[in-house]
Amino acid sequence: MEIRDAGVDDLPGLLAIYNEVIATSTAIYTEQPATLDDRVAWWNARVAQGYPVLVATDSSGVIGFASFGDFRAWPGYRFSVEHSVHVRADRRGSGVGTALMRVLLAQAAGLGKHVMIAGVDADNHSSLQFHERLGFTRVAHFSQVGFKFERWLDLVFLQRFLDPATRSD
Repeated sequence: MEIRDAGVDDLPGLLAIYNEVIATSTAIYTEQPATLDDRVAWWNARVAQGYPVLVATDSSGVIGFASFGDFRAWPGYRFSVEHSVHVRADRRGSGVGTALMRVLLAQAAGLGKHVMIAGVDADNHSSLQFHERLGFTRVAHFSQVGFKFERWLDLVFLQRFLDPATRSD
């Protein structure tokens, strides 16, 4: 497995993972599949901001991806980012997500970010446990803020300080 910055040639593989997640889970709160043009625009925006879009690849192609973007648009939030990480269905549970996240966390710290935030569907116990193993702490539970597959969804926010020495609590 190789982890590297995504290039435009990786976007069809990334899109396939993204759309599989949309179709089969509540990890992404939309039911509308993305297009390649959508993912190209997203990738271009991240790259323009100096934010990483990472892919994990092996001989079978793209097996996972991870990125982060601004948590909120106002300047006071400039040290906080929200991430996403998704792994191809046949490779989940094999360490791909952890490997991607370790690189992503290091890159966020290297860019001077202070906090990384995860928004996880409250029923996605494996993702919640995954984040907690990586040092994220649950900080909020929003009831019925999402709607997908004809039901209301709860959202959990988790956060991780990127430099524990700067933690203020």
